[in-house]
Amino acid sequence: MTPGERSRPGLLLRLSFLLPLLLLGGCHPDRGVHNARFLAFGTLVDLTIADVSREQAEAAVSAIEQDFQRMNRAWHAWNPGPLGRVNKLLETGGWFPAPPSILPLVQRGKALSAASDDLFNPAIGRLIEAWGFLRDDPENGRPPPPERIRELLQQNPRMEDIDIDGIRMRSRNPAVKLDFGAFAKGYGIDLAVAHLRELGIDNAILNAGGDLRAIGSRLGVPWRIAIRRPSGSGVLGVVEVEGDESVFTSGDYERKFEWEGRRYSHIIDPRSGWPARGTTSVTVIHDDSTTADAAATALFVAGPDHWYRLARRMGLRYVLLVDDSGTLHMNPAMQRRLQLVDDDRKIVLSPPLTDP
Repeated sequence: MTPGERSRPGLLLRLSFLLPLLLLGGCHPDRGVHNARFLAFGTLVDLTIADVSREQAEAAVSAIEQDFQRMNRAWHAWNPGPLGRVNKLLETGGWFPAPPSILPLVQRGKALSAASDDLFNPAIGRLIEAWGFLRDDPENGRPPPPERIRELLQQNPRMEDIDIDGIRMRSRNPAVKLDFGAFAKGYGIDLAVAHLRELGIDNAILNAGGDLRAIGSRLGVPWRIAIRRPSGSGVLGVVEVEGDESVFTSGDYERKFEWEGRRYSHIIDPRSGWPARGTTSVTVIHDDSTTADAAATALFVAGPDHWYRLARRMGLRYVLLVDDSGTLHMNPAMQRRLQLVDDDRKIVLSPPLTDP
């Protein structure tokens, strides 16, 4: 989850309320596999916990549901809450105490923005808003006037405009408006997995709308993760995950609208102010979800000609990019892990991302 991406429903994701958890049970009555599902960040969240008792799984699920409720309230892009208050204070240019729910996201956002050459830029909330993606019904949108896009680009809001001094922060650019949609889901998953570990859960998979982090294994068997086709339906391929890894995909099928016969994606290129072109999806496998989420957005914007340089800069090891012709671009390590379902696609293999 795009400089403005995942402005994915609300959190860019349409961050919405959470439904009561439904524990679906496991395939074994004791210390088996337990599944739960709820709604958060505008998408279904599936939590699978393995090798614990039903009682321990239920307690963990309840705790994680509450975590997501708190994150929903704190990070919502347009509903009243801490993020909205921070954005109003950033306009003033003065110092103010940063809410503890927001400050860590700003710190990570600054670091990831710098690492991505600002192709991941959570400061362009006004641009995302102009495109109509900071609302629940972006499918009814239309492109903003070109002069409005030029105006917002000239203001050049960047994460480096934000100064942090201890727990205080300010913006030297009043045009900065934070939108955490492009990586809040990843950050939230990382927090939730850390909480699971504190609760004694060592084998689990937390999947939010197809973006996930897996720890341990499924009763000794690696987790098998399906990667969606760029169309948004069906399976492109499968990877196995064991230990602790995150798998995140940014795609132009996630939040979009059509206007006069042309489709406009929520993944905005902060350099042009228009939806990024040339890419239909990017999948990143990485150690932590926050980096994987932000990197998938940045590489989507970089496109098929420049993703490799940026992936090396960001320290990535496994990348798959599908361009708008359907060609698969990936590094050799990713090719070795990916079991393609569509085996007739053209593949462009990059040099290795890591040095021997």
